[in-house]
Amino acid sequence: MLRIAQFGLALMLLACVAADWPDFLPNTRSRDVSEALPVTWAPDQNVAWRAELPGDGQSSPVVWGSRVVVTAVEGDMKDRNLVICLDTATGQELWKQSFDSSFKVKSSLYVSRAAPTPVADADGIVALFESGDLVALDWEGKVRWQRSLIQEYGEIRAEFGLAASLAQSGNVAFALIENLGPSYLVAIDKATGQSLWKVDRKSVISWSSPAVMTLAGIPQLIISSVGTVDSYDLAAGKLLWTIGDLGGNTVASPSQVDANRLIIGAAPGRGEPDSGAASVSNLLINVTAADSAVRAEVLWRADKAMASFSTPVAYRGIGYWVNRAGVVFALDLQDGKQLFAERIDQAPWATAIGAGDRVYFFGKDGVTTVIRAGSTFEKIASNRLWDPDPPADDPAAREETPERRAAAAMFSGPIQYGVAVAGDGLLIRTGNRLYRVAAN
Repeated sequence: MLRIAQFGLALMLLACVAADWPDFLPNTRSRDVSEALPVTWAPDQNVAWRAELPGDGQSSPVVWGSRVVVTAVEGDMKDRNLVICLDTATGQELWKQSFDSSFKVKSSLYVSRAAPTPVADADGIVALFESGDLVALDWEGKVRWQRSLIQEYGEIRAEFGLAASLAQSGNVAFALIENLGPSYLVAIDKATGQSLWKVDRKSVISWSSPAVMTLAGIPQLIISSVGTVDSYDLAAGKLLWTIGDLGGNTVASPSQVDANRLIIGAAPGRGEPDSGAASVSNLLINVTAADSAVRAEVLWRADKAMASFSTPVAYRGIGYWVNRAGVVFALDLQDGKQLFAERIDQAPWATAIGAGDRVYFFGKDGVTTVIRAGSTFEKIASNRLWDPDPPADDPAAREETPERRAAAAMFSGPIQYGVAVAGDGLLIRTGNRLYRVAAN
């Protein structure tokens, strides 16, 4: 839905780019996406603008009308949390707000930096940071309320930081805090910042985000994390159903297929030396409701498909999983039959987007592979967003241990962290840049 002239910009300028993309992964919940998205681009082709961002951040952009918002952190100890608002049409910074962090830790390539994606609505933005700080702002950048989850609920203990994005439904935002300290799910009134309910969860390390879905006619919050998929009632936090005996489901978020079904992604991770549990955890769940009870069952499990960093997506009857080697597994969502397994240019961290007859896979190091949506593999385009720069400095070399230096090396260059759709264009975010890519 277009929201035009809300902020006094020219109608003609807005008509091409203004549309809402209000939270993390709305494409996994049957979000309509324009078929007019560009198919090809390069550093000198179809890049409408490039904006330099202060600090560093890994959150996805969110879009409301003519404005796009990203979050970031800055300072050697992640001293400040930033919320930055830009004009969607031009990339011009409209305002920036900076807040002292309640929990200062060394800023490192090895630890999340502003990973949680905020949520947007007509009233403004609610943003969560790995410091446990929550802040709400209106569309002029004025602070509506602030609170510290650490001060209220206890210290966050997570060696690699937090990454779970906020979810929302109406006037309520949902924050999932999973770490080795107190872990919980909390519902927050977006107007006042007050907690509406809170449920405790196991103290575990996970980076997957919760997702609001309406399944079997019941609005519910779905969490896939460390061995289970759990569904909660939105109004009171009551546990509705659980699927257990899973493994490797610590990164990919749940993804809705249709009115009753969702898919789950998993891959072996830390503490899981073999793929046994993860190999049975890429699956499709069907949800039903009868006699005031909500039930869920696994209809099929993928034999080979795994989702390592990005969330699997359902598009036009096919599910797409991508493993850490960049192999796309396409499965028929009706019976789980594997249609193809083909390698793309780069393994993505950002989640794929379906548009028209195409599926876009945003490779970690700046190359986006576009394939034809369907039961056979057809590569349409390979698009590089930036030309590699010669390394002037290697931030990974500044890490304290050999293990961290080796692991941080994969983070040392620009990374396509998050993507949003704004009308007929794509907004692609790296740590300190935001690009808008659109057809001419």
